[in-house]
Amino acid sequence: MSEQSTPAQVAAVVQGREVAEFPVLAPEAARGRVLRVTVTGEEVLHRRNADVPEEMLGGAELGRLVDDMFRTMYAAEGVGLAGNQVGVDLRLFVYDCPDDDGVRHVGHVINPVLDERDVDDVVVVESEGCLSVPGPHADLGRAEHATVRGVDRDGAPVVISGSGYFARCLQHETDHTLGRLYVDRLSARERKRVLKKMNEMSAGVFERRQVRAAELERELAG
Repeated sequence: MSEQSTPAQVAAVVQGREVAEFPVLAPEAARGRVLRVTVTGEEVLHRRNADVPEEMLGGAELGRLVDDMFRTMYAAEGVGLAGNQVGVDLRLFVYDCPDDDGVRHVGHVINPVLDERDVDDVVVVESEGCLSVPGPHADLGRAEHATVRGVDRDGAPVVISGSGYFARCLQHETDHTLGRLYVDRLSARERKRVLKKMNEMSAGVFERRQVRAAELERELAG
């Protein structure tokens, strides 16, 4: 999911738990590499991905993937990134996203399952973008609150809840693991407009990502 302007961050919640301090970049990013971000139309983005098998939990391969996804998310200036957005056919996502109160939420979820929306929960229409639809945004309705359940990279259960913009992020990223992009929820006319805009904007977006990746390299090396 792509970034939007937000209030100043006043706290951090890491893997669903409040922490007193947290660095500007999640520690995983220092261990990771920047990977290519897939773009709408690529097959891996448009089907339900495979569950992460139990034998991968706690292993080096999955750990490296999570690290790489954090680094890639920051290089792309996003607030969330799913496995298929780096071309990996596995159901997981990482996030570093503020809620509407400016509270920062950081973590990852393996094999996420989104709770069903409460019938009394409000649907909020706001602007939404995606790193795999580089450039444009569109208004889309999402539930005001969301809870995602899964496990972490070591297999420990995690339950992540959020409201506002962070709830939108949780819904957006879980959608990715099921093969659905935000543009798939738009009307045909609006989807066509967004994809046309993407074609006009994507070159500039890719250039900015290269610049940001180089900046990250210097920041993390220092």
